[in-house]
Amino acid sequence: MLARASDPIVAIATASGRGAVGIVRVSGPQLAPLVHALCGRALMPREATYLPFRDADGSVIDRGLALYFPSPHSFTGEDVFELQAHGGMVVLQLLLARCLQAAAEIDPVGGKPRLAGLRVAEPGEFSQRAFLNGKIDLAQAEAIADLIDASTEAAARSASRSLSGAFSQEIHGLLEALVRLRMLVEATLDFPDEEIDFLEASDAAGQLVALRAQLAAVQRRARQGALLREGIKVVIAGQPNAGKSSLLNALAGAELAIVSAIAGTTRDVVSQTIQIQGVPLHVVDTAGLRDSDDEVERIGIARAWDQIEGADALLFLHDLTRSAQPDYLQADARLARTLAERLPPGVPLVDVWSKLDAATVTAPAHGIALSARSGAGIEALRMRLLEVAGWQAVPEGVYLARARHVQALKQVEEHVGLAEAHLAAHSQSLDLLAEELRLAQNFLNEITGEFGADDLLGVIFSRFCIGK
Repeated sequence: MLARASDPIVAIATASGRGAVGIVRVSGPQLAPLVHALCGRALMPREATYLPFRDADGSVIDRGLALYFPSPHSFTGEDVFELQAHGGMVVLQLLLARCLQAAAEIDPVGGKPRLAGLRVAEPGEFSQRAFLNGKIDLAQAEAIADLIDASTEAAARSASRSLSGAFSQEIHGLLEALVRLRMLVEATLDFPDEEIDFLEASDAAGQLVALRAQLAAVQRRARQGALLREGIKVVIAGQPNAGKSSLLNALAGAELAIVSAIAGTTRDVVSQTIQIQGVPLHVVDTAGLRDSDDEVERIGIARAWDQIEGADALLFLHDLTRSAQPDYLQADARLARTLAERLPPGVPLVDVWSKLDAATVTAPAHGIALSARSGAGIEALRMRLLEVAGWQAVPEGVYLARARHVQALKQVEEHVGLAEAHLAAHSQSLDLLAEELRLAQNFLNEITGEFGADDLLGVIFSRFCIGK
């Protein structure tokens, strides 16, 4: 895509299907002749004009609003031309075809290049143009897609903050602090015989400590933002008839899974995304875990273990109404040992005691006791899930972030930590200190796109929708 970044591009910028309004968007150099061909006249910059959109023979395709944004004052930094017509797909396809036809017919004027290279845009290419032309950085470009895909109000607001540059400003603040440190270290390397120790005189150690504190604050908010965007996968596991499907239905507020007193009713994975305080949780109900001779049930149990091994958190359900039965308790103990062996390290396990409304015994002190039927304990479980996810109730200060941002910040933290170690022995390790600071800066630059491989850009923008 990068090799074709100078081509003029066109696309239908609204979702497919019927709608009140549909938009055809063009971006590229010197679009004024195309504007005249479609509208029959020149347009005032950044001023919506209602007029007919004409075909090659002069017939009217549709009537609507036309807007022209001359370079560099546009979203992409190039000339941008938009046709806002009625939202029927046939109409929009006719306008798209007319743009391509008119561009091919425009003759060069004054030696200027033709628009014959106009082509249909690839996914994300308009946003990529904006990034390449310095209108937005990479974090802001990703925020455009995140805002479109936001599934909760909190996620949408956080994506909007990222799009406005809140996250990028934090990264630039870290970059400025790193650059100052690199300048001090480079000066010490360049003038090793000077009487003044640049690092001590400028309190490089203090600056590095302040940088680590600033980085930690950004990491906390980025992790919260990534949680808002990605959510976590919560798997419900336990013996047959422990109440797993009932719990999924209670959390989702809908009858998603079949509930029956017959053991082994759930044969396959049932999942649903729920929201708790704006945080998406992908809750997965699984088949009851036991030894079975039923081939279909065994397949379901195997799938259940696959889900457990890929979980971010596990709810281990225990049936309070059977807690006095020796066979049940023995099976539960065996299952607990197997879960401990197969659950990935670091994945939290929450013990949940179900059927509180029908139980004649007291639930153990650890874990959460609840009733999916009456709703008792459900809110406590919701709050526990937020705690397990690592959510902190500070949504107004959170900007949406991605897993790659969190990983990059983790790399920065590691290199800054190594830099601190080298600074403690700077007389022997100044070269290594300088290198660690350089690597930390590179990882920060990857977040905003000031430094990054072309293939990374290709992957990011190819996931955008057409017309963005």
